[in-house]
Amino acid sequence: MSKNRKFVNVLAGVPGPKGRELIELRNQFVPNGVGNNTPVFVEKANGTIVEDVDGNKFLDFAGAIGTLNVGHTPMNVVQAIKNQTDLLIHSCFHVGMYKPYIDLAKKLAEITPGDFAKKTILLNSGAEAVENAVKIARKYTGRSGIVSFTRGFHGRTLLGMSLTSKVKPYKYKMGPFAPATFKAQFPYLSNRPKDLSEDEYINFCIAQFKDFLLTDVSPDEIAAVIMEPVQGEGGFIVPPKKFVKEIYTICKSYGILFIADEIQTGFGRTGELFASTYFEIEPDLMTMSKSLAAGVPISAVTGRLEIMDAASPGELGGTYGGSPLGCVAALAVIEKIQNEKLWIRAKAIGEKIKLFFSGLKDDYPIIYDIRGLGAMVGIEFINHATGQPAKEFVAALTKRCCENGVIILSAGVHSNVLRFLTPLTISDDELEEGLDIIKQSIHQVVSQLVSEVN
Repeated sequence: MSKNRKFVNVLAGVPGPKGRELIELRNQFVPNGVGNNTPVFVEKANGTIVEDVDGNKFLDFAGAIGTLNVGHTPMNVVQAIKNQTDLLIHSCFHVGMYKPYIDLAKKLAEITPGDFAKKTILLNSGAEAVENAVKIARKYTGRSGIVSFTRGFHGRTLLGMSLTSKVKPYKYKMGPFAPATFKAQFPYLSNRPKDLSEDEYINFCIAQFKDFLLTDVSPDEIAAVIMEPVQGEGGFIVPPKKFVKEIYTICKSYGILFIADEIQTGFGRTGELFASTYFEIEPDLMTMSKSLAAGVPISAVTGRLEIMDAASPGELGGTYGGSPLGCVAALAVIEKIQNEKLWIRAKAIGEKIKLFFSGLKDDYPIIYDIRGLGAMVGIEFINHATGQPAKEFVAALTKRCCENGVIILSAGVHSNVLRFLTPLTISDDELEEGLDIIKQSIHQVVSQLVSEVN
């Protein structure tokens, strides 16, 4: 590092000696298909600070892909888990029920959008939540079709892959995929045709969806439409509110259920407790995971009572679904988010990030678009000379950021978007130091590319 830092210390190198030894073992015993975004082996973490096995300290701007809205190892969550381990680790809810499952189901019914009776099933992962939301929708409607959107991401299971848009690395040579799944076009304002105004483009996208219901699948065959209110892996693309509300209204008119995939957008990330509130919709079903339990594996489907009750006993569930540890962790996470009003903090974080990159655009024209809701911010990079997505630049940038002490990830179908998923508990000092390191890293990568050309 070129200057002393208050939070970051990467003097051991990234990876350091112990990290390199573990990478050799990882390569020996873990399949290549299990991807790793950084060469970091984490030993401990707290808040926004991650320390690896070599004593390097990083600022975590990836948050385990949006899992850590309340930060690493928050005290109240850790204590809740410790207390629960003394009482019960697992009994399988189908065999021996336990109160934390009921407490969490009740809490999710209270905090999710919609002033109507709801029920919740608890599961293990985001993909499993999506799978079960689809099962429930099909059972309730008696229809089979499921519509997702281009650039959407809904998991790596067979059905999750089928609903997901990005081929590499998620779907390549892994078909055939689940039948009765269809993809509609999702708006991308910054990439709209230049001869269309924003309003004209939004109306065009709505018209496209209406045509889709004539050309691809009949509405009376569709059980549900599933949508990320803000696309995550697709590049942090924020759809126009008018588009989302119109799709929601169309669904209502045809008896199609609307599933909001809030796995990445939930729990304060977008400046609301749930992004659906921003878009002024009340989903029939909502999938949640990631930041639900600060890293303890758990997910949920919450929906209208009459829809959730469509399945008969035994048709839903799983051995580990809604484990006692996950339930108490989730309840503690929700308590912390509500007590500290972290959705409000998310707005302040997002504004700081956007303002920072707006100040860099003149010096670095490779910065093409700055977008997001709350603290879910994406910075898209385009090679201004060729007009092509700057995938290689972003890959080099995320690598250099890590070497300089900031863990951050890319996104987008072209992998040319830098995505910010910092803990919502990050301090202003930590955020400013991290942004300064990212600025330094951009300068280093640009300088390296210029020197290579010359």
